[in-house]
Amino acid sequence: MTQSTDFRAAILALALGAFAIGTSEFAAMGLLPYFQADLGLTEPQAGHVISAYAIGVVIGAPITAMMGARLPRRRFLAALMAFYGVMNLLAAMVPGFALLAGARFLAGLPHGGFLGVAMLYAADALPVGQRARGAAQVIMGLTVANIFGVPLAGWFGQVIGWRFGFGMPGVIALISAWAILKVAPRVGGNPDARPWDELQALKNPRVLWTLAVGAIGFGGLFAVYAFLTASMLANANPPGYAIPLALAVFGVGGTLGTWISGRVTEAMGTTRASFIALASMALTQAFASAVVGDWVLMVLSSFLLALGAGLVIPLQTRLMEVAGDAQNMAAAMNHAAFNAANALGPFLAGMALAAGWGWRSTGLVGIALTAAGAVVLGLATVRDRAGRAAAANAG
Repeated sequence: MTQSTDFRAAILALALGAFAIGTSEFAAMGLLPYFQADLGLTEPQAGHVISAYAIGVVIGAPITAMMGARLPRRRFLAALMAFYGVMNLLAAMVPGFALLAGARFLAGLPHGGFLGVAMLYAADALPVGQRARGAAQVIMGLTVANIFGVPLAGWFGQVIGWRFGFGMPGVIALISAWAILKVAPRVGGNPDARPWDELQALKNPRVLWTLAVGAIGFGGLFAVYAFLTASMLANANPPGYAIPLALAVFGVGGTLGTWISGRVTEAMGTTRASFIALASMALTQAFASAVVGDWVLMVLSSFLLALGAGLVIPLQTRLMEVAGDAQNMAAAMNHAAFNAANALGPFLAGMALAAGWGWRSTGLVGIALTAAGAVVLGLATVRDRAGRAAAANAG
């Protein structure tokens, strides 16, 4: 399969869907004070609205993977993105906590399935040696959302109303769904596939080890980033524009890191690229810990931290290599693993703060998680080599 003009347009439509997902997921955190005040919610209730989305991602990933086993990928992706758009529009209209949390949970369901299968679709549109580049082109839509979509949604929340902050990515998602149906070639899908076969990915040790690297190692990035703005406000006396600037440069760093990671993965392979990504993450987390109190350097640390977002590319590419016939499940679960990391990292960092260890401790927690992810990757690599050696001896 070559990347014709049709495939380039299809990848752009898929990246637009990733942009909608990135805007909705990350903007929700910035919209929290506004819907909390408007709906009269307590702080725990408002936090549950955010958590409901992450829970939806984790639950939805295996479900959507099985649902899409037999469907042509074009129709499957368009359907997921249309559902995502409708649920975001519903979140923009509901009157109270229970319905808002429910709408956000439902919006999270197609997240992993869409991003995972979209990256597979884009990877298959390129020659074998450039598959990582195709996956990176899709996921860059999510990172670009942090540059433009999230600040714009936050502006809507502040100036017009929080409902517009949810409604905007909903509209973008519907446009993406229409574009996918309009321009994506009719390829992929196996009408003879058995949906339950996708569950074989969850019995594949190589898949599970790879997912564990993301769920643990990526938690280091979230441990620091989740508390970056709070740390700036508490320690650095930043000017009013510093927080939006930190959020924007995080998006720039994530976009650049994803682009670089695609090239590094192609040049060096998934294992080496993963180790490089984890090592760079640990260094940037150490830098973030060291510069607490200087808002200029903390903004710089936001950019550097985001470079680690490129870890998703070698891990996604590795899953393509080891998942066998359960490609949909493995790809979707990769994003569920990253959402698990989004829960694990801030939870452990919050425990360190509650214990009185200070704001620099978030960086130390991040380094510990990233190092743990590298250990898991090392064990997975040793296991793979042992398996290949055993197979060679048996042969």
